[in-house]
Amino acid sequence: MIDVYSWPTPNGHKVHIMLEECGFSYRAIPIDIGAGAQFTPDFLAISPNNKIPAIVDADGPNGKPIALFESGAILVYLASKAGQFLGKTDREKFETLQWLMFQVGGFGPMLGQAHHFRIYAPEKIDYAYDRYTNEANRLYRVLEKQLVHQAYLTGENYTIADIACFPWARSAANQGVNWEDYPHTKLWFDKIHARPAVQRALSVLADHKKPLTDPKAKDILFGKTQYAKK
Repeated sequence: MIDVYSWPTPNGHKVHIMLEECGFSYRAIPIDIGAGAQFTPDFLAISPNNKIPAIVDADGPNGKPIALFESGAILVYLASKAGQFLGKTDREKFETLQWLMFQVGGFGPMLGQAHHFRIYAPEKIDYAYDRYTNEANRLYRVLEKQLVHQAYLTGENYTIADIACFPWARSAANQGVNWEDYPHTKLWFDKIHARPAVQRALSVLADHKKPLTDPKAKDILFGKTQYAKK
């Protein structure tokens, strides 16, 4: 049994999808990030960067429990544990890892900034709005070029790179992205979205999600609470 401490966000969905795809037994434990649950001592002991998701695998390496944070690291761990979705040869593994790093370093943080400054910023800052909208579209162009002649990011096989990128593309409109400009990426997105394991994963903790309209929740996520010493 793997415990996953999570919330229905793109980073949380990455790990939910991977657990479902691998068929692992797991328990989803909600960490309400709008209520500040990510700052509790118990969660910080597992995830010192106070971010979801994190996992505790009772049957870790050498049969000993292991706790992991950072969604990219968790995907690599689960792929290694399952022997799936990472690639068989060293070449395939490194090609998968480079696209995973593309998501972790860009197609995630930059899309998150686009989403923030377009949707949640208390005032419209034209420079930030334009900068991150343009960067979001640049990143989608990278995907589009990669997917013109192949089904998935590393070729014809579905990997953790696809699993990592997919949840972030679910909010394309909020990022200022028009799917009509990225037809091959849209085909890739739809193909992944139709997978039964993905459908199951997207329902995990879905009943906990609520619109981010509460000023206190916004302060916890974006304001002084986020940056206070823990």
